Amino acid sequence: MTSDKRDAGGFLPLVLLAIVVGAFTGLVAGTFRVLLERADHLRLELVTWAHGFGVLGLLLTILCAAAATGLAAYLVRRYSPLARGSGIPEVEATLKGEVPPWGRLLLVVKYIGGLLAIGAGLALGREGPSIQMGANVGHFFGSVARTAGELQKTLIAAGAGSGLAVTFNAPISGAAFVIEELAKRFETRITIATLGASATAVAVARLMIGDAPDLPVPPVQFMAFRDLPLYLVLGVVCGVLGGWYARAILGALALADRFDHIRVEWRAALVGAVVGLIAWYSPGLVGGGDNLTRAALDGTMLGWALLFVFAIRFLLGPASYAAGTPGGIFAPMLVLGAQLGVMLHWAVDAVGIPSSAQPLALAIVGMSAFFTAVVRAPLTGIVLVAELTNSVSVLLPMLAASFTAMAVAEAMKVAPVYDALGERAARRQGQAK
Repeated sequence: MTSDKRDAGGFLPLVLLAIVVGAFTGLVAGTFRVLLERADHLRLELVTWAHGFGVLGLLLTILCAAAATGLAAYLVRRYSPLARGSGIPEVEATLKGEVPPWGRLLLVVKYIGGLLAIGAGLALGREGPSIQMGANVGHFFGSVARTAGELQKTLIAAGAGSGLAVTFNAPISGAAFVIEELAKRFETRITIATLGASATAVAVARLMIGDAPDLPVPPVQFMAFRDLPLYLVLGVVCGVLGGWYARAILGALALADRFDHIRVEWRAALVGAVVGLIAWYSPGLVGGGDNLTRAALDGTMLGWALLFVFAIRFLLGPASYAAGTPGGIFAPMLVLGAQLGVMLHWAVDAVGIPSSAQPLALAIVGMSAFFTAVVRAPLTGIVLVAELTNSVSVLLPMLAASFTAMAVAEAMKVAPVYDALGERAARRQGQAK
């Protein structure tokens, strides 16, 4: 009885703190998102302007991208090494009690470094920085309220979930991600805190980003049973390529480790220079890739051009992640998944196999299946894509394809990417000691 009273007495402070954490995360992640959108426009305007100066403009574009990326990597190395990459493995390690919470400087480095790196055009997503910054906000207010132990971890998890919710304007996805990936368990307190923080964060952020879904699509027809094999094939394709993508990320990081004798900012500047070169010839190919996902959903990019873009993005994502700057992999994965769905429809149509499946439906399903193959979090993938596109009529094919993709990735013995990144980080930390 005493324990129940103590738990009940701690419930109201938890709810109030979760709302405060959500409000501040909404402000931080919301402004981060808005500024990144402006950085994308600025990058496009810079490239367009630079084209008027020929070779000199090309060199200027490359130099700007290299300088911004190198500066982002320098800030991480100099002031907050835990701010590199997505930050999700670090959040998971903190929730497990394996590493202590981060210093407050991390939020500043993650914010500025993310703007520099993703704004420069690296193929990284804004969700990683937003998740880690949200977790940092949760830790800060937990410390201010003098919480400790599980209560503080709950606030960290709630902040992380609300960061993801703001990133994609998808409040339920934030809670799903915390339960399925970060906490890896269902617990009433964590769920309530995350739901409250996510709802509050999205409400605050929508004052800046609006109320519409990020990737609204026209109504999609329900799956005809005769098209089920096609969605299962899509699941297999996403499972294989998703497994390869996870290995490509780890391979790029291992390659970067071989050049540890070179300062990370110089290595990052080299990646930035390549991104600047690509941006000169095709500005839409670089950056987080929201425009590419939209093009796949709209059907405005087809055939061999789509295959070429897919190949470039498949390589550019891991290279960008290995640069050592802040940035996530969610958004780049959604790009690849949507493109795989459209390419499968194109291939089926080219060989004359009858199907009533819409390319839009396959693109939506491909997003969730590819995400599931890489991260191994099917619930998060399905809910996230459903919220992004405001489409629930393809839930059954998403479930079928995600199940298949997950099974294939498991059969390939590919570890979930965040588990592998966490193990890698732990090994490096142990070697440093």
